[in-house]
Amino acid sequence: MAPSKVLTGARVVLPTGIADGGRVIVDGTRIADRAPADAETLDATGHWLVPGFVDIHNHGGGGASFSGTAEDALTAVRAHRCHGTTTVVASTVTDDMGVLAKQAGLLSELAEQGEIAGIHFEGPFISPCRKGAHSEALLRHPDPAEVRKLIDAARGHAKMVTLATELPGGIDSVRLLAEHGVIAAIGHTDATYEQTLEAIGAGATVATHLFNAMPTLGHRAPGPIAALLQDERVTVELINDGVHLHQAALELAFHHAGAARVAFITDAMDAAGSGDGRYMLGPLEVEVADGVARLVEGGSIAGSTLTLDRAFRRAVTVDRLPVEDVVRALSANPARLLGMDDRVGSLEPGKDADLVLLDEDFALKGVMRRGEWVVDPLLG
Repeated sequence: MAPSKVLTGARVVLPTGIADGGRVIVDGTRIADRAPADAETLDATGHWLVPGFVDIHNHGGGGASFSGTAEDALTAVRAHRCHGTTTVVASTVTDDMGVLAKQAGLLSELAEQGEIAGIHFEGPFISPCRKGAHSEALLRHPDPAEVRKLIDAARGHAKMVTLATELPGGIDSVRLLAEHGVIAAIGHTDATYEQTLEAIGAGATVATHLFNAMPTLGHRAPGPIAALLQDERVTVELINDGVHLHQAALELAFHHAGAARVAFITDAMDAAGSGDGRYMLGPLEVEVADGVARLVEGGSIAGSTLTLDRAFRRAVTVDRLPVEDVVRALSANPARLLGMDDRVGSLEPGKDADLVLLDEDFALKGVMRRGEWVVDPLLG
C-alpha cells in the first residue's frame, strides 16, 4: 500500500465551496480526516485539486473500444484515467442482440473487478429518424422482453439504457428499467413534447446528449428538449467539445436545468486520446479528421474524441462557468445518478481517494485513483 499523503496549499473544490490553501489527506485508498504520523506532505501550491471525474457515457479511447475484447476495454479505461476520469461507465453501440448480450457478459466481469462502474446500452432501441452513428438495419423497438434480456446479461451491472421512448414498448420499457434500478435515458428520439413528458412520468431520468439526435426546440412544437430541461427529475448530458454544441446551447441548458442537473460526458469513441484516422464504431466505419469523428458513409458525427479534462478546461476558460458548477457536472452529479455518491464524486473523508490536480490554467497535472497516482505530478 502506498504511503499516506497530505496534499497541501492547493485551491481545493469541496461540496461546500472552494478552500484556498486547503489540504486533502489520503490514507490508503480513502480520503481521511486525520493525517497519520508518518504521512508524506506534498506541496500543491498553485494548483487546483478537484474530485476524479465520473463519465456515464463513454464508448472507448486510446485506440480501443468497449465493444471489443476485455483487453480493448481495459485500454480504453486506462486512456481515460490518464485524463482524470477515475470512474467510467462502458457504453455499447447498436448491434445484434446476441452480440450485445455477449458483450454485456464480458463487461460485467470488468465491473466485478472494479475496472468500470457498469454498462450503458445506447441502442438498439432508438429511432431510425435520429439514429446518428448507429446501424439502421440493427435497430428495433424497445420490447420490454428484449430490454430485460440485456439487463439480465449484464448480471446486475446495467446502469443505463438509452431509448426512443415514443416507439412501441417504450413506456413499458421505461417502467421496467425503473423497477430494476436501471436509468432510463431518453435519446436518439423523435418524440414530441407530450410524449417526452409521458416518458419522464413513467420514470425516465436522463437526457442522452441533450440537443444531439433529437428534434430541435421549436416555438410551436417544443419537442423533447423543452420537456427535458424543465423537469426537475431529469439530468441532462452535455458533450462540451465545441463540436456537438454551440456555446449558447450549453448556456441555455445550464440556465434552465441548473448546475445540479447537468452531467458532462465524453460520448468518446476509440480515437479519444489517440489520433486522427479510420476507426470502427460498432459495425460502422468512422473517419476522424482534426479530432472530429464522422461516419465514412453519410458523414454523421460519430461520438467524440473528447476527454473530460478538456471538457473541464473548456467549461471554465471558454464557457466561463464557475469552477464549482463544472465540478458538479463532471463528478458529483454523475456519481449521484449512478448511486455511487457515497464513494466517489467529491473530496470528503471516507470516500475513495480519487482526485485530479490541475494547474492555474486548468491543464491536467496529476491523477490519483484510490490512493495511487495514475499520473504522478511529482510534487515535492
